[in-house]
Amino acid sequence: MPESGIIKYHVRIRFEVEGVVEKADLIGAIFGQTEGLFGPEMNLHELQKNWKAGRIEIKLESKNGRTDGQVTIPMGTDISTAALIAAAIENIEKVGPCIANFTLTAIEDIRAIKRKAITDRAKMIMKEWASKTSSESEEILKEVAAATKASKIISYGKENLPAGPEIYLSNDVYLVEGRADVNNLLRTGISNVIAIEGTKIPQSVIKLAKEKKITAFLDGDRGGDLIEKELLQVIKPKKIFRAPSGKEVEDLTPVEILRILKEKPEEKSKKVVTKPKPEQKPPNIPQTLQTKIKELHPKINGTLEAVILDTKMMQISQVPVNQLFESLSSQKNAKIIVFDGIITQRLVDVCASIGAKSVIGHRAGNIAKKPTDITILTFEQLGLD
Repeated sequence: MPESGIIKYHVRIRFEVEGVVEKADLIGAIFGQTEGLFGPEMNLHELQKNWKAGRIEIKLESKNGRTDGQVTIPMGTDISTAALIAAAIENIEKVGPCIANFTLTAIEDIRAIKRKAITDRAKMIMKEWASKTSSESEEILKEVAAATKASKIISYGKENLPAGPEIYLSNDVYLVEGRADVNNLLRTGISNVIAIEGTKIPQSVIKLAKEKKITAFLDGDRGGDLIEKELLQVIKPKKIFRAPSGKEVEDLTPVEILRILKEKPEEKSKKVVTKPKPEQKPPNIPQTLQTKIKELHPKINGTLEAVILDTKMMQISQVPVNQLFESLSSQKNAKIIVFDGIITQRLVDVCASIGAKSVIGHRAGNIAKKPTDITILTFEQLGLD
């Protein structure tokens, strides 16, 4: 990993392949079969370019016509992205022509080792300081230590969610994503805080929102976008604050946290809730095709699946997005592809090679070479997102 990258996690995955393969085959399967699932920002190549992912390490052993081993991926992303990458790799079913099985064994928090070293050093500094200070200084230290103890993380609800000690006392509660975010707000002096620990809103938080006023404070990344979308559907917090784009709440300084929480989030929230829909129909799109897409959208939205249609807009097949390239290569009559994913350059190239005419997805990535005879559309252009 480049010097500017900071490793936060090691994603470790075991694999079993029914055949003899080499490291290059495994690398090709990992990059090839995870590309385009969650958009350019989640592409392993892009994560490596942006120093968010390190070099993939593979240990393998071939015996009796099988290949077993372990894949290790150093990640400098948030835990949500690391988990998505792990899940995408677990979804790989073949390495070359060989049947394969990938299973996540662990996501190791590398920072825990650093935290332990820092904690041990801090204890040593405290001992040295205590031996050299006067009784007056010792009293000051005791006061500081007592203040720290008052802000320890507690557990809340049946899910044992990380929270601050004032969660029971205050009528206003800050909602964050993870334990590290809770800890950072405690250091800032904010104790009425609770974490959801994931992208799904826990029942304890839903119940808490009926009793108290909830203010969300989320990371400025894709994970924060997904959580904000669900929050607006489930509990509708009175305010939603976001860390700056690309930053996590756990990485902010106390000064940054207090400044953000003093801002007015109303304008941003309105943009999220009342997202304008395109009023005009996309050019050169037959009404029959628009009607068909609107019919398919609710069926595939959120499923990570693709529907392949022929020239008469009759369904040929419906496949998972990670099997789309393989399926298209064997389809002679595929003309329209409607799928729950990001339109990439690779997908456009494959469609061009088989004579497909239309590709419709959630978003379009960086498409440098767009064939003139292929129509590329997003659900947003059709007023569906």
